[in-house]
Amino acid sequence: MAVEFGLLGTIEVRVDGRAADVGHLRQRCVLAALLVDANRVIPVDELIDRVWAGRAPQRVRGTLYGYLSRLRQTLEAAAEEVRIARQPGGYILEVDAAAVDLHRFRDLVAQARTGGNDQAAALMGRALGLWRGEPFATVDTPWFCDLRHALARERLSVELDCTDIRLRSGLHGELLPALTTQVEQHPLDERLIGQFMLALYRSGRAADALTFYQGLRRRLAEELGTDPGLPLQQLHQQILTADPALTLPKPEPASRTGAPAPVPRQLPGRPQWFTGRELQLAELAKALDSAGDPGGTVVISAIGGGGGIGKTWLALHWAHHNIDRFPDGQLYVDLHGFDPSGETVAPAAAVRGFLDALGVDSGSVPVDVQAQIGMYRSLVEGKRMLVVLDNAADAEQAAALLPGSATCTVLVTSRRRLAGLTIAHGARMLTLDVLTDTEAWELMRRHLGEDRAAADPEAIAALLEHCAGLPLAISVVAARAATHPDFPLAVLAEELQNESARLDALDAGDLTSSVRAAFTVSYRALTVGAAEVFRLVGLAPGPEIGLTAVGSLVARPATAVRAALKELENAHLVRQFVRGRYRMHDLVRLYAAERAGHDQSEASRQQAMRRLTDFYLHTTYAGDRILSPLRHQSLELGLPSDGSTVELLSGQKEVLTWFRTEQACVLAAQRLAAEQGWDVLVWQLAWVLDGFLWRQGRLHDHVTLWRTGLAAAERLGVANIRARAHRRLGHVCARTGNHDDALEHTRLALAFAEQAGDVAEQARAHDVIAWAWAKQGDDRQALTHVRHTLRLQRMADDPLAEANALNAVGWYEARLDNHEQALADCEQALAIHRHHAFPDGEACTLDSLGYIAHSSGRHPQALAYYRQAHTLFQKLGNNYEEANTLAHIGDVHHALGQHDQAGQSWQQAASLYKMQHREDDAKQLRDKLRTLKPGSAQGYGG
Repeated sequence: MAVEFGLLGTIEVRVDGRAADVGHLRQRCVLAALLVDANRVIPVDELIDRVWAGRAPQRVRGTLYGYLSRLRQTLEAAAEEVRIARQPGGYILEVDAAAVDLHRFRDLVAQARTGGNDQAAALMGRALGLWRGEPFATVDTPWFCDLRHALARERLSVELDCTDIRLRSGLHGELLPALTTQVEQHPLDERLIGQFMLALYRSGRAADALTFYQGLRRRLAEELGTDPGLPLQQLHQQILTADPALTLPKPEPASRTGAPAPVPRQLPGRPQWFTGRELQLAELAKALDSAGDPGGTVVISAIGGGGGIGKTWLALHWAHHNIDRFPDGQLYVDLHGFDPSGETVAPAAAVRGFLDALGVDSGSVPVDVQAQIGMYRSLVEGKRMLVVLDNAADAEQAAALLPGSATCTVLVTSRRRLAGLTIAHGARMLTLDVLTDTEAWELMRRHLGEDRAAADPEAIAALLEHCAGLPLAISVVAARAATHPDFPLAVLAEELQNESARLDALDAGDLTSSVRAAFTVSYRALTVGAAEVFRLVGLAPGPEIGLTAVGSLVARPATAVRAALKELENAHLVRQFVRGRYRMHDLVRLYAAERAGHDQSEASRQQAMRRLTDFYLHTTYAGDRILSPLRHQSLELGLPSDGSTVELLSGQKEVLTWFRTEQACVLAAQRLAAEQGWDVLVWQLAWVLDGFLWRQGRLHDHVTLWRTGLAAAERLGVANIRARAHRRLGHVCARTGNHDDALEHTRLALAFAEQAGDVAEQARAHDVIAWAWAKQGDDRQALTHVRHTLRLQRMADDPLAEANALNAVGWYEARLDNHEQALADCEQALAIHRHHAFPDGEACTLDSLGYIAHSSGRHPQALAYYRQAHTLFQKLGNNYEEANTLAHIGDVHHALGQHDQAGQSWQQAASLYKMQHREDDAKQLRDKLRTLKPGSAQGYGG
């Protein structure tokens, strides 16, 4: 159903042409307040102020909700066209802006101001025809009254623009009656009075114009104590002297048939600092080589990329380099698709410029725009010409200006992906990314000069790091450095170091040399929904973000999120580097976060970050329950925030893939939670990510995770939480070789577990204390503590925990050469793990049995145990223990004299150690590899 909203008069709604009843005046005010800012969230308090001002009734929010509910019912028939929705912080009315007469009026005016006289007059006439009277007639609240006065000024401005056009067209005579009325209504508007005087003069009434001016001068002197402005004084003088400039020129005669047509040379100058882009230049050259094929079509290359990425530089550099291949001329137009002024060039204005460049007399140009485009295409038919359409707003704007001849070549640049040109016209898409490190360095060197760039390479490297490969940023930095040639570059690098001020530093003083201004133009072109996603993704922690995470961040369904991300991707504000995962350029992220600070309330930002943190916490928890189901029996999470979802994961393979993908984001979410003071979430995130990091052997991240988690646990002050945090940090410290810290944290873990009366936690604390002692070489102390663990676990009646303790006792017995007792303990542990189908415990126990067999001289049996353990560790994704088991397998092969097999196993283990930054372990294997016979283990690279 078609729905139309009227604000430029009484507040009206029409559905399929028939008036709809939208209730009493106050309810209509609610609708109008939403329509004025259609597709933008209006906070509830602001909405109440617009409708009631200082006269709000008691329980006004309930009254407002009732009005909104009734409005939804009224508009239900047009639900596909319009929707009133609740969003964090307020309400939004989602509708095509063209359905609201106020927005349609403004859009027509904007189009008119980019076109020629005839088109502009017609568009402005249509815009003014939408007015039915005073806007919001009969509504008297202060907000609506102020807006009504502002709209009246907008309307007058349009009327004056329209009058200027008609005066230029020689319609002064028919304008006089309306101008006479208007000057009575606005007796001090000098622009209007100037138009009235000019119409009088051109109508042969110069004396009346001069008399009116004298009357105005007296009124201004008496009422305001001032004189008319300079433009009106100049017009007065021109009328006094009958200045010929006030007389309309006669139409130019058409050019004589057969006059030679000029060759247009419209290209701007070659960009001085253009650097690199060899691959892209080769792609353009390849496209040009296919031009002019018999029966072919026009060759179009569409260069896309974000603001400041160098699209125009590439197009112009290539065009100048190949200029000899276009002997019939080059046409160029900047379509201002993303101009800071917000005014795009209409195809009618662009094609008129082309016709002028092609030598068409103004008197010969058809009035109809399509006829003008047809004339342009006829004139370039068969010619070897280049047409550069720079900064196109969309495919439709560019398509109107395409020539039809296969001998022509077209370059289009745009911040949007012009898929329409590819589909309809076979355009070749070429997307620009940031400069490579080499290209960025070369661009900076060319700007600064060889000597200055070579004098401080460290400062140059710092500057380039902050510019992140964006050509505009590099050029702005270089321009600022050039204005102060005596300043050390390190000073500018230090200024850029501060993220909060970096965009300020990347501003050379005007709109064309400001990174922020370049991004602002792209941002303003976004729809409301995409703009919010852009802002919040800029705030999201982590180097990248997945589709489901974005859904929780913005609390929207997947379909809406995909549409918004697609729009951002088309605008080159995000990059989908793999399916379903998105990244922002560093500077774009800074700008997005800045916009979030300006355009969203602190409460809405906080809610979004909490939803995202809950997404990472609950999804990580669900995944870790699949990896380590025993670890979470005593962990209770609250419900996720409204709007936050949990990604559904199934099976260890999928879970491990998710963890590997999201690990950096989960760590970043923990840092964010710590900054926000969400201490419960901080330690819980440490707990749920612990198992994965343990398996992966990511020791640096693991230590960071638990130092942050422990700080939050200490602030919470709950004994058993503090016990867990100290125990896990102690365990990680032991792994890293920080033995003193390991023993201190595990001692505190045991103390807090005893304080809490938590027997199971005491058992686990003893187990880690044993591990810490063993890392220092004291296996007797270790055995003492794991026996405490076994005793406590038997008290807790937990068979799997008891089996883990039995395995630990057996391991330390074996370390002390008590092989028979060790074998008995570990075989008992293996039986329990297999009975309960617990592969983690089974793998660890098989590794222990391998060690016992190896230590007892039963090498073939040791290999069998180790290989079973290795297979399980691989399936479990436990890279840490996999590396250890591979090293043990190498030891057994070496004992059997199988040096090649030993070398291969040690090499594999060393590679894993290196990935896990376990330098001491890797060094031990390198030393072992050197003891092998010459020719064994070839290819080990250390």
